[in-house]
Amino acid sequence: MPASNLQALVFNIRFEAKDIISIELRPARPDVVFPTTEAGAHIDLHLGNGLVRSYSLTNPGDENRYVIAVLNDKNSRGGSSYLHQQLRVGQVIEISAPRNFFRLNESAGRSVLIAGGIGITPIYAMLQRLLDLGSSVELIYCARNRDEAAYIENINALTKHTAMSKTPIAVQYHFDGEKGGPPDLTHLLAGRPLDTHFYCCGPGPMLDAYEKACEALGQVNVHLERFSAAKDMQQVTTDSYRVELKRSGEIVQVPSGVSLLDALLQAGLKPDFSCREGVCGSCEIKVISGEVDHRDQILTKQEKAANKSMMICVSVCRSSVLVLDA
Repeated sequence: MPASNLQALVFNIRFEAKDIISIELRPARPDVVFPTTEAGAHIDLHLGNGLVRSYSLTNPGDENRYVIAVLNDKNSRGGSSYLHQQLRVGQVIEISAPRNFFRLNESAGRSVLIAGGIGITPIYAMLQRLLDLGSSVELIYCARNRDEAAYIENINALTKHTAMSKTPIAVQYHFDGEKGGPPDLTHLLAGRPLDTHFYCCGPGPMLDAYEKACEALGQVNVHLERFSAAKDMQQVTTDSYRVELKRSGEIVQVPSGVSLLDALLQAGLKPDFSCREGVCGSCEIKVISGEVDHRDQILTKQEKAANKSMMICVSVCRSSVLVLDA
């Protein structure tokens, strides 16, 4: 069930802002080929402490070179602290191929990018891509303090360069310490045409405020990416059900109150997974049949209604039998 991983060399580690480092990864051997990077995509890192964590790529369009940025989170569950304290240049680690659930609409006439803190990572990639396309784009970059905001110098350099080439770009910074409080997103996002596409990545409270602001403004092209599950996500319990894995022929009974992911792991299977919160997409499996209650925060309403795949870490089956393409 797991996808093939890639062997990556830690080529460079550099300081980007207070408590933020960037990590550059390159193929560990000549026979290892990295797929081309894409704005909004992320990769999984398989860490030496047994954890698997997902991080957004910041360098769209590159081949055989991946760059991520990592915050040394005070509430780390082991991932960011490992990368900050133990990862060293020259190490070889396993990574996944890129996945993209935060895809950029490159044909949009106008895009507004909103970043909160370390949420700048996919947003910075989108900014670069849109500028390469010559598209009209605005960036609103929010952080608690200026010294905690990564890539400011890079963004300012891009702004200066595009000013000379007359590519439409506007950048606003909002630092709570300088402005006296968090941003008023309803005010900041007001006045945009209804065909504008909005993209936001940041902490949970900011994303909640962003969704409310877009709804109040009547905006419909609203995209976001979460690093963790929303606080109001309810835990769902179901009756026991049977899972049939079509390709492997395995049959697993999922007891009431046990996640599908845990049931597969307890059965000795090895599905891909990372966040366990339905936000990274690592555990996505195609659905052949069965009534799925989708609890992830990746699939759109239309994709959930189509019922063609599910995130097995949080989604559950409402029918007695679930058949998966695995």
